[in-house]
Amino acid sequence: MKSFTFYNPTRLHFGNGQIARLADEIAPGSRVLLVYGGGSVKKNDVYAQIMAALAGSEVTEFGGIEPNPEFDTLMKAVALGREQRPDWIIAAGGGSVSDGAKFIAAAIDLDPALDPWLIVGNRIKLESAVPLGVVLTLPATGSESNLASVITRSSTHDKISFKNPLVFPRFAVLDPAVMATLPPRQVGNGVVDAFVHTTEQYLTFPAQAHIQDRLAEGILATLAEVGPNLLTAQDDEARANVMWAANQALFGLVGVGQPQDWATHAIGHELTALYGLDHAQTLAVTLPSLLRYCIAEKEAKLVQYANRVWGIPGSGPGVAAAAIEATADFFERMGVPVHLGAYGIDPDQAATRVQEQLIRHGRADLGEHGRLSPADCAAIVRAAG
Repeated sequence: MKSFTFYNPTRLHFGNGQIARLADEIAPGSRVLLVYGGGSVKKNDVYAQIMAALAGSEVTEFGGIEPNPEFDTLMKAVALGREQRPDWIIAAGGGSVSDGAKFIAAAIDLDPALDPWLIVGNRIKLESAVPLGVVLTLPATGSESNLASVITRSSTHDKISFKNPLVFPRFAVLDPAVMATLPPRQVGNGVVDAFVHTTEQYLTFPAQAHIQDRLAEGILATLAEVGPNLLTAQDDEARANVMWAANQALFGLVGVGQPQDWATHAIGHELTALYGLDHAQTLAVTLPSLLRYCIAEKEAKLVQYANRVWGIPGSGPGVAAAAIEATADFFERMGVPVHLGAYGIDPDQAATRVQEQLIRHGRADLGEHGRLSPADCAAIVRAAG
């Protein structure tokens, strides 16, 4: 296991009724910029609970943040924030709203003479950011308690991340009850997203990080066990466990001391930028194909994964392959197809375009060994047809 430093300053308020804890976090009289997505928070009682908890604060609203938060939309919120000078930003929504809020928090405080687009890709040093809190409505990305954000600029076909400790949410509210009104597509996407976040930090090669392996396996086994229940039943315990699993997948502990991959995400981001697919859809398409392509170098961990998560006994390439097929079948059961054809996308065209995008973005050394070239990634995409 490698040396590491672990730090996560986000306070978590987990459980039914915890939205009321906003009143403990936000001092009366504070100026608050409340950001959200398409308005579902106003239909599921989340907005009403937030406003009740913030009754002593001055609240300005900004809605319309997209499922893949758009730079141009976020810049409108930045302009509003520069006028209002909020003491806090509260993000009410899923990972996209949280990601967008992180960008807004950083860009409001940025020197107006600088181009905020330089924030993404970590191309500029941030000196400060507006304090941020999150009320989570869709468990998936873990963005409510980490330092990462992914921003889209459709006009240039870019979907690029940035990371900075200044945008760690100061607190996050995780109330599983708010999941009750989520449609099946969002539930399936959330489970797949959390699952792949975990495999990116786990399905590499053995590093003798036994605790982290078991943490990853616990998250994966939990999602596999209870995730499908949410598609067919109102299951309070399943909701709570999925919400916690999604949070812990990217809370930071799973990956410490471990080699990590993230090639599936790199390819997936390009597919979203090019075709507008949901983030989880691109992950479901890419991961099984990537695992097949890299089966030899990942065999040891794939066998461990087969034994411990899927209950497939034995060893060797056949067991590794069976684990990959179990993964693909799970994604399909969650309602997230694993073939590009299911989304009406030609795999040959997609492979060419992804390769071009990766070259343009300088992504020539992907994977835990840094050996996946843009041409390798094109082959992975093509095989996902």
